[in-house]
Amino acid sequence: MKLLRVGPDGQEIPAVVDDTGIIRDVSAEIRDFDPSFLESGGIERLRTLDLEACPAVDASTRIGPPVTGSRKFLCIGLNYRDHAAEAGAAVPEEPILFMKALSAICGPNDSVTKPLHATKLDWEVELAVVIGRRARHVTESQAPDYVAGYCVCNDFSERAFQLERGGQWVKGKSCDGFGPIGPWLVTPDEVGDPQQLDLWLEVNGKRYQSGNTRTMIFPVAHIIHYVSQFMTLEPGDIISTGTPPGVGMGQKPPLYLDAGDTVRLGISGLGEQQQTIVPYPAQR
Repeated sequence: MKLLRVGPDGQEIPAVVDDTGIIRDVSAEIRDFDPSFLESGGIERLRTLDLEACPAVDASTRIGPPVTGSRKFLCIGLNYRDHAAEAGAAVPEEPILFMKALSAICGPNDSVTKPLHATKLDWEVELAVVIGRRARHVTESQAPDYVAGYCVCNDFSERAFQLERGGQWVKGKSCDGFGPIGPWLVTPDEVGDPQQLDLWLEVNGKRYQSGNTRTMIFPVAHIIHYVSQFMTLEPGDIISTGTPPGVGMGQKPPLYLDAGDTVRLGISGLGEQQQTIVPYPAQR
């Protein structure tokens, strides 16, 4: 199934894409795609709905983040060997774990504001996994049972904030709008093997990233197993699993985003995103 939330920012309603590609409003039956929905087996209940009886949603309606109420937004750094090489970093022996502020979450096609004083705004197409039930000290073989679904994430980064201002990476990863997710949360049965998905990203129509999740250093199941050793993963938690090579920092010379640029990205079976970079509002 493909789950999504549609409507104005902060007023989204739950919806599902039916087998013909029509978006169906399921808000009469489902309150929202939040942790309680996931934890209570809501996806299985959703499968019993007669989607043809649910109202169709205009295809031009804004798409928001596919889940709400997430408690954690976790990310894995340098999880593709070629990306580690372009960043001039050693291949990690364990997953590099960092967090992104929840306020970074936005819809897949929302505009992204270039932060005040930003000079090195970068892009990263990533596979994100959404946790479906509480996970603590799970084995790698158990990990897939804890997945609610998968979605596209653009892990925007401000490299000067991230790498030149001291401290942890979180400063360069957490600006408003730096975590577009969606358009859909796609259930595992429809995704199949998450380690066989093509990823791509374009800036102003030029392809910069092309990769496949099979080249991850640490696959999704290992990541869930690993993270669950250090914290309890809860329904709705998001884990973005790293990016293949081709980020702006790795270009020769480096190339960064500015107001007016358009970023388009996607993952096979999980849909596409598009963001336009807009300037920081003028100070009054």
